[in-house]
Amino acid sequence: MTARFFLVKLLRAVLTLLLVVSFVFVILRVSGDPTDILLPDDATADTIEFYRTAWGLDKPLHEQYLAYIVNVLHGNFGDSLRDNRDALQVVLERVPATLQLGLSALLFALALGVPLGIYAALHRNSIIDRLTMSFAVLGYSMPNYFLGILLIMLFAMNLQWLPSSGSATFWHALMPVATLGLASPTASAGALARFARSAMLEVLSQSYMRTAKAKGVPHLRRIAWHAVPNAAIPIVTILGFKIGDLIAGAVVVEVVFAWPGIGRLLAGSVATRDLPVVQALFVIVATTMVLSNLIVDLLYGWLDPRVRSAGGKATA
Repeated sequence: MTARFFLVKLLRAVLTLLLVVSFVFVILRVSGDPTDILLPDDATADTIEFYRTAWGLDKPLHEQYLAYIVNVLHGNFGDSLRDNRDALQVVLERVPATLQLGLSALLFALALGVPLGIYAALHRNSIIDRLTMSFAVLGYSMPNYFLGILLIMLFAMNLQWLPSSGSATFWHALMPVATLGLASPTASAGALARFARSAMLEVLSQSYMRTAKAKGVPHLRRIAWHAVPNAAIPIVTILGFKIGDLIAGAVVVEVVFAWPGIGRLLAGSVATRDLPVVQALFVIVATTMVLSNLIVDLLYGWLDPRVRSAGGKATA
């Protein structure tokens, strides 16, 4: 891939981040005044005006926007209106818990969904294949909060095997990880199984697979060395969007299980209109998604030489 290709990708990433920052800034400003939520009902007009001035809310909207963009470029997101601490520090304190939950859910979904999808493709129209497709539809259609409540009712309330909230031990993580890994509209274990099956079926129908069979290449070698690497390309795409999906899904799952991550922080900050924290959260999430998409492009080029060639010609 050429330098021009990376420059185009970088420019798109910067424009995307700028649009996200601008959109979040405008939406938060028009959603209401933070002083209505954070200050008591009996606060005097002088007190309200004091805090509006201290938080910079008394300035015209365009001045607030320009000041915010300059501060973000310097890595300064301001102080939390609720905690009076650095907003970025407030967010970063919650990142390890979300990474623990999200990466565990991702590994769980991969370990269950991809092998199940490959096996279903190799045994097309079998009972396992039909069960896999039913499992995928269920993962697509079931809301994660609903699955989380069902798990709490079964394993925490009725059987009393697992704790219903918190993150202190390994047992606290089981139900949140299972919820996030099983119930997701784009990258649950069922969704990964469906995509793995479709990709595998397409690869198995290619002429080079028939040629390898005609040459006497053993079945397991054909699957492991020819089918699986080519079928991995669309799965990589799904994984690129998985990070953003994990954050979106974690907002609900972390609230249901009282998991102390950035999803739960986002829900609380939006409710209290803690503007600096919400803005810092969205910038971090948007940056993560842009970087993940860039990694997907690089992995595409590594997995499929045709993508590398096309990318080089397109940017020449």
